[in-house]
Amino acid sequence: MKQGDLVCRKSYGGDVIFRIQELKRDKAILKGIDYRLLADSPTSDLVPASGAEYQAMRSTHMKVEELIRGQRQRRALQSAPYFEIPGKVLHLDGDPTYLRKCMAIYGALNIPAEGYYLPETEMPDALYRLLPRSRPDILVITGHDGLLKSGREGGIYHLENYKNSLNFVRAVAVARQFERNRDALTIIAGACQSHFEALLKAGANFASSPARVLIHALDPLYIAAKASLTSIRETIDVAHVISGTYSGMEGLGGIETRGSHRRGLPKMSQPADA
Repeated sequence: MKQGDLVCRKSYGGDVIFRIQELKRDKAILKGIDYRLLADSPTSDLVPASGAEYQAMRSTHMKVEELIRGQRQRRALQSAPYFEIPGKVLHLDGDPTYLRKCMAIYGALNIPAEGYYLPETEMPDALYRLLPRSRPDILVITGHDGLLKSGREGGIYHLENYKNSLNFVRAVAVARQFERNRDALTIIAGACQSHFEALLKAGANFASSPARVLIHALDPLYIAAKASLTSIRETIDVAHVISGTYSGMEGLGGIETRGSHRRGLPKMSQPADA
């Protein structure tokens, strides 16, 4: 095995496909391909990912691909002389690889978006600077998280038992100081196994993870895209949008929220600035 290989862990039944980030003697540093998951493993526990496993992994992108196709088809069939202003996204991500994937998809959907790779610990302070400059309609705060093996008393309800949930909570709180109205700024926050209840209490509209499960790397993006492309005259169908994510109700939850998409007349030769 070498750096860059796709592998699975035998002891976990091959449930997640990883890419080998680094090899250190008899240990490998692993990064999830589709899940926001970092791990280490003895090399003796690793096996190459099979073709069938890789195809199953690819199928997890289908929801996002369907969203892109549907958006393009809708624009092609639109006969009325409207112009459109999708909601603007500010996306903070603790992983540069996942951020690049997300920014490419925002671009394919013609969603105006700014993306920044930041360590989770730096996100709260960065928002003091980024929010007044970006003025987004939708804020995504994500990266890596997880329950710590050596947690304190209080189990899953103690914020200090998580790798980054406290950082995400602080970032949401900063954003809510900037904009208290949950319809004026839609916040999607959290990553794998994050403290769902604390994130909602801090002011998030959507958050992970009610059942403390792993979430797909593109799940926060999927919800952000739905928020951006839903009319301001409508509320986002919470059950429908969450059922469209790979992780489902165990991975994400949220509250009724108004969309951010606007139409205008007459249609302009140049796109309108959001």
